[in-house]
Amino acid sequence: MSRKEIRINLKRSEKTFLKDFLKKGDKKARAIARANILLLADKGMNTEKISETTNTHRQRIWRTKKRYVEEGLDKTLKEKPRPGQPLKYAEKHKAEIIACACTNPPKGRKRWTIQLLTGTLKKKGNFKTVNRESVRLVLKKRGQSLG
Repeated sequence: MSRKEIRINLKRSEKTFLKDFLKKGDKKARAIARANILLLADKGMNTEKISETTNTHRQRIWRTKKRYVEEGLDKTLKEKPRPGQPLKYAEKHKAEIIACACTNPPKGRKRWTIQLLTGTLKKKGNFKTVNRESVRLVLKKRGQSLG
C-alpha cells in the first residue's frame, strides 16, 4: 500500500533553525533524525531516497512529514507523551518517605526496615495505597537502603 507523497517546503527561517538545531547543543537522537528528514524532504528528495540516505523506515519519514504539515515545526521535533501508568506519588510524598526514613525508629527497634516504614506510612493519611516496593524504589533512587 503506497501513501501519497507529502511535499515539504520549509521557510527560510525554519531551514536556518533546523541547521542551527543540528549544530548546537544536546539533542535527542529522534529529534536529530526528524530534523534531518525535514531538511532532506525540503531539498526535494522523495521518501524512498530519504529512507536510503538516513537508513530510516519509510513509515517514520511519512509520519514526520505528516506531523510537520499538520502541527508545525516545533511539535514535529518534540516527543509526544507516551502512555503509561501515571506517577502515584508527587515529589512532596517522596520527600515525606525519605524524611520518615531519616527519623529515629520506633521504640524497641534498632533501625527502620522497609516493612516497618511501609506500615508507619500507611497509618498516615497520604499513603493509603503505599506498598513495600514503592518505598524501596523511592529510597533506592535517593541512595538509601534499609535492607
